[in-house]
Amino acid sequence: MAAPTQPQPAVLPSIVVHRKVEWHDTDAAGHHHHGAVLRWVESAESELLRGLGVADLFGRIPRVHYEVDYRARLWFGQDIQVELAVAAVGERSVRYEFTVRAGEVLAASGNLVITMAAPDSPRAVPWSPEARRALTGGDPEALQDQG
Repeated sequence: MAAPTQPQPAVLPSIVVHRKVEWHDTDAAGHHHHGAVLRWVESAESELLRGLGVADLFGRIPRVHYEVDYRARLWFGQDIQVELAVAAVGERSVRYEFTVRAGEVLAASGNLVITMAAPDSPRAVPWSPEARRALTGGDPEALQDQG
């Protein structure tokens, strides 16, 4: 007799993007400027959304929360890896978690929350079924923990 199978947790989409710390990413002290982390995360997000086939979300997904812990400095010319993962999909928002590393060194970690907006609505609106399917890795019931 076969053993009962447990439902497998949903695997939400993620991406790892490789970059180099550029001169414009640094400040007068010579290490990365705090704003560079947000640019790197948003760059990873654009690659993720294009890869998921939902690039049409651009211009309709404002940022409503951004939190980062800076743990190490990054220097001009360093190779970095930006990992961005969908952590939760709500009816009207998505929470990403991210890390920025230089090799094994964790330089920054945090989260970013976006919402779905419509030009004619003063409030966030629900994700379309297509966007929800893409953002949940094909499982529209995955990890609903926020609005």
